[in-house]
Amino acid sequence: MSTTTPATAPADVVVLPPDAWRAAAAAHADRADAMTAGHRERRSRHERHAIEDFLYEYYPTRPAQLRRWHPGTGVALAADADGPAPQGAWRWYRTGDDGTVTLDVPAFLADRGDAVRFVAGLVGATAARPAATGCFGLHEWAMVYRERDDEHRHPLPLRLGRDGTDAVVERHRIRCTHVDAFRFFTPAAVPRNTLQPTRATQVAMEQPGCLHANMDVYKWCLKLGPAVPGDLLLDAFDLAHDIRLVDMRASPYDVRPYGLEPIAIETADGKADYVRRQRGFAVRANALRARLLEICAALVAA
Repeated sequence: MSTTTPATAPADVVVLPPDAWRAAAAAHADRADAMTAGHRERRSRHERHAIEDFLYEYYPTRPAQLRRWHPGTGVALAADADGPAPQGAWRWYRTGDDGTVTLDVPAFLADRGDAVRFVAGLVGATAARPAATGCFGLHEWAMVYRERDDEHRHPLPLRLGRDGTDAVVERHRIRCTHVDAFRFFTPAAVPRNTLQPTRATQVAMEQPGCLHANMDVYKWCLKLGPAVPGDLLLDAFDLAHDIRLVDMRASPYDVRPYGLEPIAIETADGKADYVRRQRGFAVRANALRARLLEICAALVAA
């Protein structure tokens, strides 16, 4: 719920004039629409996408949510002739007596303070660790290892077949650090993981070489809602999209029906390609983590 306060924007807050925040909101909506166009078109035809739908289902998000622009902390939106900015009617915003709209940080922290502290702790710990690049995406292979039937997590055939997939798992050492990937391992694959990540050890184990941990930067942006400026949210979504494609290309599934070439991690060339991409994602994700940590620090300081 929005609130009204007699105070105007604090002196250390950047005040955007109406033409600036309207332009920013419009540009954000255009960018979001371009990023979600394929999903929205498929949804209108009731058509599913085994790879990209993950971004809207595992991270429950609607395209309309992505196109809603938030200025973030430390920014105020000046009123125009039509009145306060529309954000003034949104949850966790407040409107000053001069019509200036800002994030209501005390109200936000009252509701989401625990989430802010958790995100700061996890994101900070993850960014501080070196990237481990020896997993080769085998988490996806472990999720189908020795399945008892042909029902997979994704409606795609196995590129190497059942026996070939199991053989790849058995030839490799699996070292998955991500609890939300590990929890989908088949029972036969669980003891093959050299680590046993749990929710209690999540902060101690996540590291920036993990594709799933890097996709999760998007989740933490969603968790912090209006405290995260629109460009950071879309940057995180863009990263998650790019990682998802690589995650599935390196998986045991045959992604060629979607026009994607597999990354054959069972070969030396495939491993090298995966590691190169893995390192690039770690750099991109850590840059976004640094921005998230600044937001968390600003919230706590406020």
